[in-house]
Amino acid sequence: MFIDCIKSIVYGAVQGITEFLPVSSSGHLVLLHKFLPFEVNNELVFDVFLHLATIMAVVFYFRQEITILLRSWLLSFSGKADRYSKLAWLIILATVPAAVAGYFFDEIIENTFRSIAVVIFMLVAIAILFFVAEKFSSQKKDIYDLSWATALVIGFSQALALIPGTSRSGITIITGLAIGLKRKSAASFSFLLSVPIILGASIKKIPNLAEVNIFSNDFLLLLIAFAVASVVGFFSIKYFLQYLEKKGLSIFAWYRILLAAVIWLIIF
Repeated sequence: MFIDCIKSIVYGAVQGITEFLPVSSSGHLVLLHKFLPFEVNNELVFDVFLHLATIMAVVFYFRQEITILLRSWLLSFSGKADRYSKLAWLIILATVPAAVAGYFFDEIIENTFRSIAVVIFMLVAIAILFFVAEKFSSQKKDIYDLSWATALVIGFSQALALIPGTSRSGITIITGLAIGLKRKSAASFSFLLSVPIILGASIKKIPNLAEVNIFSNDFLLLLIAFAVASVVGFFSIKYFLQYLEKKGLSIFAWYRILLAAVIWLIIF
C-alpha cells in the first residue's frame, strides 16, 4: 500500500506539471508506465480524477478572472456586452473544434495515432514550431485583442492535441504566438480554454465514478493523486506564467527533443 501511495503521488505530480507546461503528458506517461507501472482497478476513473484535479488548479488560480468572465457572459444575454463577455464567448467558440473532433474522432485517433513513434515525432515537431514561433512572433497583442477568427484558429489547433505527443498547452500557445499574442497572454488563454474542454471530457466519463467503492484502497489512491495534481498544477500555472514574462519557450523545445531521444533509446 505504501508503494502504491508513492506511485499515486508521482502520477499526480506528473499530471499537474505536464498538463500545463508544454512538454506533453503522453510522452511522460510512456516513461512512467515503463519504469513505474501503476495498476488500479479502474484506470478510466483514475484518469477522470486527474483531469478534474487539473481543472481545480485552473479554476482556483484564475478564480477572479473566471468570476468576471462568467458574470459578464450572463449579462451579455441582456445586451450588456463588454470585453470580458466577448472573451467568454471567444473561449466558448474556441472550444468547439476540439469538442467536435474529440466526440467524432477520438476512437479513430486512439486506434491510428496511439503509438510510441507518433509520440516521438510530435515531441520533435512541436519543439521545432516553438523555435519558429519564438523567432517570428511579434508578441504585441493582449488576450483581449483576440478576434473571432483568431480565437477559432486557436480552437482548431487545440483539436490537434488529440494526437499523442502534441501537448494541448503547447500547440495552443504556439498558435497564440503565431497570431501575435504575448507569451503570457497566449498561455493564459490556453489555460482558460482548458477548463471547458477538460471538463467536457471528464463529464463524458463521470458515469464510471459510480464504480468506485469509497471504502476501498483505490479510493484513497484517487484522493492522493487528485490532491497532488491540484496543488502541483496550481504552482505549475503560477510559475510558468511568471517565467513567460521574462523568458521564452526554447528551453521547453530542447526538453521535448531530449525527452524524444530518451524515449527512443529506451523503447527502441
